[in-house]
Amino acid sequence: MSRLNAILTSGNSLAAVEVSTAQETSERLRLAVLRQLPSFGFNNLVADWAFLNFLQYFGDDAVREQVGYTISPYYFEVIVEKDPRFIEPYLYLSNSVSMYAAQPNVAVALMDKGLPFLKPQVPPKSYLVWRYKGIDELLFLGDGEAAQKSFALAADWAEASSDPQSNAVAEASRNTAEFLARNPSSKAAQVSAWASILVRAVDDRTRAIAIRNIESLGGTITADQQGRVTVDFRLDD
Repeated sequence: MSRLNAILTSGNSLAAVEVSTAQETSERLRLAVLRQLPSFGFNNLVADWAFLNFLQYFGDDAVREQVGYTISPYYFEVIVEKDPRFIEPYLYLSNSVSMYAAQPNVAVALMDKGLPFLKPQVPPKSYLVWRYKGIDELLFLGDGEAAQKSFALAADWAEASSDPQSNAVAEASRNTAEFLARNPSSKAAQVSAWASILVRAVDDRTRAIAIRNIESLGGTITADQQGRVTVDFRLDD
């Protein structure tokens, strides 16, 4: 990283790309090996390590602008295989793989791989994985029918959960599922999905993408003094 920073500071962008690309290749190989190595009963620690390394990777904006987010899926392959009940990474899985690496089919496949290990109350907030999957299916794969099923299951799981936020998620997911049941390409459902991305965004780029898409669909966004965001949309579809 010190060598890379020196190159970036000097303005030698071509050399920076070459170094960054080499590092991407090395990291991809390391993650591939990690997937195959036995964990000796410490799968959760391996998943934690992969997630921490992903956060460092994802947050390095200067490098990501040069070479992109192409190895994001490899981090999540390790995490889902080693510890599919580790809920927090699923939040980043949807954004980084679908939006930034432009591989929504991979994001959905990885969530499909983790879901059999989850239950409505174990671990807490498991219902969110169904919701994230539905968002990817609707917004990035254009599969309204699959998304409708995912949102309906998100609502079912949220209703069976004791998590304090589950009631709100159940209502929102049920509404979106009903929109999609009537119209698989519902603008109202798309606005709801982008609003969900906006609320859980962890970086400004994601927020900007969500806001742009909400407004292009006819939605309006307001925020109160406490920073709480409200999205309004006229139900015309």
